[in-house]
Amino acid sequence: MGARGNSGVILSQLFSGFAKAFKSLEKANAVQLIEGLKVGVDQAYGAVINPVEGTILTVAREAVEKAASVATDSSDVLDIMEVYLQEARESLERTPDLLPVLKESGVVDSGGAGLIVIIEGMVAALKGQMYEVEKEKKIRIPGKSYETEEDVFGYCTEFIIQLNPNKRFNKEKLVKQLGRLGDSIVVVADDEVCKVHVHTEKPGDALNIGQIYGEFANLKIENMTLQHSETLLHAGHDHDTPDLAKTSKSFQKQSFASDVRRKYGIITVVNGEGLKETFREMGVNYIIDGGQTMNPATEEFIDAVDAVNADNVIIIPNNKNVFLSAEHAAKNIEDKNVIVIPAKTVAQGYASLTMFDANQDLEETIAEMHELIEHVKTGEVTYAIRNTEINGMKVKKNDFIGIEEGDIVVSKKQRKDTVKALLKKMIDDETEIVTIMVGEDVDDEESDEVELYFRDTYPEIEVEVIDGHQTVYAYLIAVE
Repeated sequence: MGARGNSGVILSQLFSGFAKAFKSLEKANAVQLIEGLKVGVDQAYGAVINPVEGTILTVAREAVEKAASVATDSSDVLDIMEVYLQEARESLERTPDLLPVLKESGVVDSGGAGLIVIIEGMVAALKGQMYEVEKEKKIRIPGKSYETEEDVFGYCTEFIIQLNPNKRFNKEKLVKQLGRLGDSIVVVADDEVCKVHVHTEKPGDALNIGQIYGEFANLKIENMTLQHSETLLHAGHDHDTPDLAKTSKSFQKQSFASDVRRKYGIITVVNGEGLKETFREMGVNYIIDGGQTMNPATEEFIDAVDAVNADNVIIIPNNKNVFLSAEHAAKNIEDKNVIVIPAKTVAQGYASLTMFDANQDLEETIAEMHELIEHVKTGEVTYAIRNTEINGMKVKKNDFIGIEEGDIVVSKKQRKDTVKALLKKMIDDETEIVTIMVGEDVDDEESDEVELYFRDTYPEIEVEVIDGHQTVYAYLIAVE
């Protein structure tokens, strides 16, 4: 529970798994020792929501794999540990080739470097020696300056929760909730306590989510953006800020195509600068500008698939009128495996992306995306273009209407009253998460009022409000 940062939590899991392997043993030979280290690696990978290679995880795994390949029951423990240490050192030197941010900065992974110090201490102990740690142990790539491997933006947020025994704890749900706030997520829990690590721009929201499950035993928040700014001031480092407003086809290809062939690529159809940026942050590689009243052609999907350098390309249409064009494009592409997710609304597409995991088996992650779509209710708020009567409800031209799953269920003069009434119809006892995407015609005052109404009316339900800037619909709502 005292672990700090990603690498600290991972280290705690390496030791926790290591300890479990020896529960029934009084002595351990070299093979059993390495098996314990392997159990620790497996537990560490399981604790990290999206394991990243080129970090302490890689160093630990590759070192164990090498040692396991040479260990026998008659091997000398010290000899095997020296093999383990040497491979860890070599693995650390390879980390910049796996993680571009390390290569750009000219550094190796600091967590992996820390693990090597610990292994060096183990080997020294086996030799009956004391290990002296250098005050400043910096492991550099020759000719480069030492900086950091961390993605230093937002807040490094850590907390320990004493779990409420009267409330069912759901680790998967907690992970999903945190996944919408940030990255570098590590969640470790037992029957009584849960420890969380997350990098987020909204630490307060992360704490609110955590408190649902119990009371804080400890918490720590560090502003990584300020730390990064101070580093840049001293180092004279400069970054170009991309113009995220550009959405032309040429910009999409330039921004999201890659020389490195990936396992997965994701294409989606969406309009509104806020929604586009949200989908990019969730891992989308190529965005086609489109949606309601703006249906992209099959050719645009084919061009998008060509631009994404990946073996498996996932298309998320986000509109029922776009779905067939996407499927038709998929059938006409032979050199890549193209999967069309049956997301027929932006709400479904957004929800399905929360289940995408690049580290999972393809069939497994696609199945989870499909399953979540089936449990998402979609709501939309727009205005009526003519007088009509539907299911006994009279709707006048220019009135605001609330649509649930394609059916008009609310009609009111005021837009904010419409969205409130629509939410009331959509939310039930099983609702856990609501996402409200605000359109370009809604001002901040109205958006704030709707959000405050929701938080006051449904305090037990997690809500995320996204400034989507989409056209046609003043509000898009996803209820899970």
